Amino acid sequence: MITYETTLRILYAHTDVMGVVNNVRYLEFFEAGRNELMRSMGYPYPQLEAKNVALPLVDAHINFKTPARYDDMIRIVATLKEMPTVRIKIDYEIFVGERIVVTGYTTHSFLDLKKFRPVRPPEDFMDVVRKLMNN
Repeated sequence: MITYETTLRILYAHTDVMGVVNNVRYLEFFEAGRNELMRSMGYPYPQLEAKNVALPLVDAHINFKTPARYDDMIRIVATLKEMPTVRIKIDYEIFVGERIVVTGYTTHSFLDLKKFRPVRPPEDFMDVVRKLMNN
């Protein structure tokens, strides 16, 4: 299992008329967590793109628990629990302090950007994942 935590302050633009974070923003927060997870692994997302590989979203699930509000500092916990295949699933938890706000996951396909077809992840990416999963 590989986990990374990042923090983000809620902007007024993230909120709706009720003063709570608009539900669509959580997918953006998941993306921030996923990008920082990959960066922490030593394999930032642009490194995949340099190999002509993208990670389009194929599935997303969000469980709303409690609201986050303007100026809250959220903690995004992104976790890779399983070895990727042609797909990779990342789990997320978002907190304000110790209060859980949202849980969920996203599933992405490794995609050849030239052929627009699913591919296996690059071998050097898998080497990084194997190394970190075994620690």
